[in-house]
Amino acid sequence: MTKRLKFPPKSAFFTTVRQRVDAHFAQTGKHRHANFAMWAKTFLFLSGFVGCYILIISSILPPSAMLMFALLLGVFSAFVGFNICHDAIHGSFSANKHINKGLSMVFNLLGASPYIWNISHNGVHHTFTNIPGHDEDLVIAPGLIRIEDSDPKRKIQRFQHWYAFPLYGFASLSWAFRKDFVKIFQKKIGQVSIKHPATEYLNLFASKGLYYFLFIVLPLLVLDITWWQFAIGFVAMHLAQGLTMGLVFQLAHVVEETHFPDAHPTGTMEEAWAEYQLRTTANFSSDCRIAAFFLGGLNRQIEHHLFPKICHIHYAEIGKILKQTAQEYGLPYIESPTFFSAMRSHYRVLKKYASEVTPMRITSG
Repeated sequence: MTKRLKFPPKSAFFTTVRQRVDAHFAQTGKHRHANFAMWAKTFLFLSGFVGCYILIISSILPPSAMLMFALLLGVFSAFVGFNICHDAIHGSFSANKHINKGLSMVFNLLGASPYIWNISHNGVHHTFTNIPGHDEDLVIAPGLIRIEDSDPKRKIQRFQHWYAFPLYGFASLSWAFRKDFVKIFQKKIGQVSIKHPATEYLNLFASKGLYYFLFIVLPLLVLDITWWQFAIGFVAMHLAQGLTMGLVFQLAHVVEETHFPDAHPTGTMEEAWAEYQLRTTANFSSDCRIAAFFLGGLNRQIEHHLFPKICHIHYAEIGKILKQTAQEYGLPYIESPTFFSAMRSHYRVLKKYASEVTPMRITSG
């Protein structure tokens, strides 16, 4: 039976880097939460999301234009999730818990549950990052995609480096119709036992009902299009949202240099939690302001995993401190210079594990 893992006490590295980050905020007089630039981003992405939805539902556009705005709505949905909901659910957007709570509820309008995300992502993934059997974020598409040694081998995985990227597009549809329902009825998420309050079951079904009404029932009632035209637009929206989200999350933990540490048989891991985060998490496009703007700092996953309570708007500043401190302690700081170099690295991981399930050819003679 797999034990609940425990990590050794905080390391000298993490103590030092926290002190330095604290000193940075004290010396600059900045606070750790949203600043004016963050609120401006929030207004921009929420306006884009709502604006696309209103233009579509108004039925003033021809079907071809509706399809284009459906794709754009999917992309804006991902950006809202990255930039607003992610920080809010972590409690890092604002020092005011009511603001965080209110903004986190926007996640329901993206088809996902903030309550389930808080447990599976904030609680489990951030604690047991990339540890097979514990981090359920590693389970991308069971039986279809293999990314680490303990994943079962299937013949179809020989082609995973070709079909994985389009498959990521279905992540959003899975959230909207399957994933949250599965997790709320699981007794465990990873190896963590969960007992959900009865009200959370009601909240989940009510929020899903609201989402289905706004994005399925209402469009079918008011739009002058056929059901199959609606279906094309709805699926296109989710594919755009899912592909945008899926690529960003995979590049953070599934590239060539990231580790997939085995759970220790005793239940006590050999290294402190912070060291594991550095070995299992990667950055990409760290110096690209455009990537930081649109991806909500998720291109700097190292900073996010070590300081999830700090708003992502500050990651570039604390990243310099973190990288220098990691180098001083002889610890890795994994990063790809660009988005496309990270994509290539992820592709090579997929191809490596695809090659391991390719049947060996037997020759005579």
